[in-house]
Amino acid sequence: MTNTNVENSENIKEQTLDANANVRVEITGKVALVTLNRDLALNALSSALMQELIAKMQQLEARRDIGCFVITGNRRVFCAGADIKEMHSKSCQQMISEDYFSPWEQFSAIKTPKIAAVCGYALGGGCELAMMCDLIYAGESAVFAQPEINLGVIPGIGGTQRLTRSIGKAKAMDLILTGRHMAAREAEQAGLVARVFADESLLEEALFAAQSISEKGRLSVRFAKEAIVQSMELPLSQGLLFERRVFHSLFAGEEQLEGMAAFIEKRRPDFA
Repeated sequence: MTNTNVENSENIKEQTLDANANVRVEITGKVALVTLNRDLALNALSSALMQELIAKMQQLEARRDIGCFVITGNRRVFCAGADIKEMHSKSCQQMISEDYFSPWEQFSAIKTPKIAAVCGYALGGGCELAMMCDLIYAGESAVFAQPEINLGVIPGIGGTQRLTRSIGKAKAMDLILTGRHMAAREAEQAGLVARVFADESLLEEALFAAQSISEKGRLSVRFAKEAIVQSMELPLSQGLLFERRVFHSLFAGEEQLEGMAAFIEKRRPDFA
């Protein structure tokens, strides 16, 4: 790590010491652990939290020594949803003119892989925040829901779209129209959650996976992620062509040379 990067790391840690910070960041190796820090508000997604989260992650995204993010809350709640108190009095015209929630697209656009480590409640916007990550690991206490229908609205940060793509129309209709809760094991079986762990080991397991991802080639990881995302958007024939062309393009870089040389020489690749 260069002196500049050390300074950047220290600056970020200094920012998170602020008692009023909505987001805490801790860096271990090439992994940035990002913790939502509005405990009294159950980590509700206020505009201030959103702006702080996106700004810090974009700052880290620009650094080559960060290979993966882990997004988490606390043992009781990952995130209880959008901040209802902040938006309940807004008019339709205000919501449209502000394009409310649109900045979350910047979070989704972060290219560095993101793992959501979910304990406790991930409701509404909290469930949507988890789905904007590339992987969801859940503790056994995790509970997912899109209960916006109970407020006279619908999900607004991608819930109707991402949930349907993750678990299918039938399950998405069931969850969104009834507002019911889905426990961790059901979420795993439905395909929303990648793996379920005991609550006490969730964060350790998520950080271990994040470190493993961060040790891979930066470019190949990003391209693999992009190809998987495209598989949900493109017809199969176009998706296969996209995958093949990305595969071909990686032969122009150093990661392919190092990875294949390491395989032949029976050693661990060094993608640093």
